[in-house]
This record gives sequence, structure tokens and C-alpha cells, in this order.
Amino acid sequence: MSGAVSGAVDGRAPSDAGYATVFAAAAVGVLVLLLGLGLQVGAAVLARHRAETAADLAALAGAREAVRGADVACARAAEVAVGNGARLAGCSVEGWTVIVVTARSCGCMPSVSGDASGRARAGPLASGRAPSGVLAVSGA
Repeated sequence: MSGAVSGAVDGRAPSDAGYATVFAAAAVGVLVLLLGLGLQVGAAVLARHRAETAADLAALAGAREAVRGADVACARAAEVAVGNGARLAGCSVEGWTVIVVTARSCGCMPSVSGDASGRARAGPLASGRAPSGVLAVSGA
């Protein structure tokens, strides 16, 4: 066994040939996984934006009908939400203000469960008061 190289095959020294191909294939696999993840996140964000848009339009339509009663306002909000590809998950009328919650399927991978939701409120602004959710600012 004199002159034998450790790891040698048929008396030849081991070679690194082919390792670059394995590393390149692994890098391509990682890039494909990252692309898939990015597409799924994008689909989820798009679904949320569409659910929020449906909620905004449904709340405005409901507020227009609030003078006719809560049932009519919520029915109209449901029609508009469905017309925008969402479903009405909740609707309440407080005075002339309509509060709407919509939900929309994400359309992501089957393993991702849950819906994207949107919330909106529409109605007149009472004079002399700050709108709800906004702090009143006094002149200083």
C-alpha cells in the first residue's frame, strides 16, 4: 500500500468535479422556495386589500340606506360586498353610522387556512365632535 492516497479510487486522487452542480441545484431550489413564499404572501396581501375595499364600499352603500332602517342598510351592504367578491361577516347600525366587516378567501395554498377580513365604518360626522378613532386636537 505504499504510495496510496487516502480516499483514492483506483489509485487516483479524489476530485472536486461535480460539486458546483450540486450547489447550483441547491441554490435554484432555495430560490424557487423563496419565490413560492413571496407569491403566497402577495396573494394574502391582495386578498386583504380586496376585503377592505369590499368593506369600504359596503359601508358606504349601507350608510346611504341607513335612513330606511338597519335591516335595509345591512341587506344593501351584503349585496355590495358579494358584488365585490367578499361576504358580509358582520353589520351593525349605530344611528346613521354603519359598521361593516367583510371576509374574503385568500386563494393561497390549501394548507393556509383562514380568510382575509376588512372593516369599515361610514356615516355622517356629527359637528363639534371628533370622528370616532381620531383624537380631538385643541389649538395650543
